[in-house]
Amino acid sequence: MNSASLGRPDRIRLRGGTLHQFANMAAFAEYQLVSANACVKVPDGVPLECAALVGCSVMTGVGAVTNTARIPAGSTVAVIGAGGVGLNIVQGAALAGASRIIVVDLLESKLAAARQFGATDVVDASKDSAVAKVVEMTNGGVDFAFEAIGLAQTAEQAFGMIKRGGRAVVVGMIPVTAMVSLPGAAFLGEKGIIGSFYGSTRQTYDMPWLMELYRQKRLKIDELISRRWNLSQINEAYAALKAGEVNRSVIVFD
Repeated sequence: MNSASLGRPDRIRLRGGTLHQFANMAAFAEYQLVSANACVKVPDGVPLECAALVGCSVMTGVGAVTNTARIPAGSTVAVIGAGGVGLNIVQGAALAGASRIIVVDLLESKLAAARQFGATDVVDASKDSAVAKVVEMTNGGVDFAFEAIGLAQTAEQAFGMIKRGGRAVVVGMIPVTAMVSLPGAAFLGEKGIIGSFYGSTRQTYDMPWLMELYRQKRLKIDELISRRWNLSQINEAYAALKAGEVNRSVIVFD
């Protein structure tokens, strides 16, 4: 690949068909060509597998709190979805000084992980109405609700969990053809909803900061890694992720 190929969306092909790269990144490749201003130095004491997660779910989750929402200390927070991104939203909320962090998920294993990462309360959505339970627990709703699954339904639930003047932040990637429906009357209560893409990252500042938090043992990253897979096992790794069996997996090349 050379610089002249960057404007060609069909430059990578397999058996006659075009292969699309998410965010134009060479994920799972051994080597990648990037601009110098896209590089961030990994400091001593940060394993590469941890740095890889900083460059993905950690930045997305923590950044949604600190950059996109910019929650003030003492805020009440709800998080829908306790996967790799959701757990980092929990960590971000704890770092920001949230007074209460309520995590909603369908799996008990995910709720247990959420407690490990800083949740103060959990809601099993397989047993309770998530919106009603969060509103009841907080006597009217939370200041901020984060959606970390990527469904229109859960985005609507996040909006339903916030109190008057609250903000819902959609972090999950909702399908482009999906429509989110919100009650018009709710806007009279000055409620708001916003999307967050990659934690509104400022990479040259945020990533060194996150890695320094890890070095200070203020950010759990090793604990995110549930399994390590060889590249030949990548389809199994994706299946485990889809089934909710892991917080995060890492592909290793040795």
